[in-house]
Amino acid sequence: MGYFYIALSSIAVYLFIIIAIRLFGKKEISQLSVIDLVFILLISNAVQNAMVGSDSTLAGGLVAAGSLFVINYLFKLVLYKIPRLGRLIQGDPMILIYKGKIIHKNMAKAKFTLDELKETVREHGIALVEDVDLAILETDGNISIISNDFKQKTLKKRGSRKTGTVSSYKSP
Repeated sequence: MGYFYIALSSIAVYLFIIIAIRLFGKKEISQLSVIDLVFILLISNAVQNAMVGSDSTLAGGLVAAGSLFVINYLFKLVLYKIPRLGRLIQGDPMILIYKGKIIHKNMAKAKFTLDELKETVREHGIALVEDVDLAILETDGNISIISNDFKQKTLKKRGSRKTGTVSSYKSP
């Protein structure tokens, strides 16, 4: 088996994993449980042979790793140059809470349970969902939360001490 085949196989596995993560939900990326960690470890072991086959040489491993670095760089470059493709692959941010009200449709779409959402709210130092002004599931799987306490924020412009409000997202 040649190094070209190793490179091609590595790229194919890379693309497959990206598509699989997109299909199975971005929540899995940042909210790793023990089960998710074991899953990732097993996936990496399962696809190793698909990338390098019986070639267990240093050169074979370096070709596979190098191919992954190159395709990752090129993929990010393409996503940067073509934002629409980036949104297709990574998705859009999703509002989970707006003005203290849970958006159940988006919760179901993101496969987020109420307990998981409440846990995330508490992790941000907020006791009640009703106190959350905005909770957004970001494209990287993290959840950004803005509480009612942060509606006013000091904005410093060069040479002035002007105070203003933080701009908000449009309602869902």
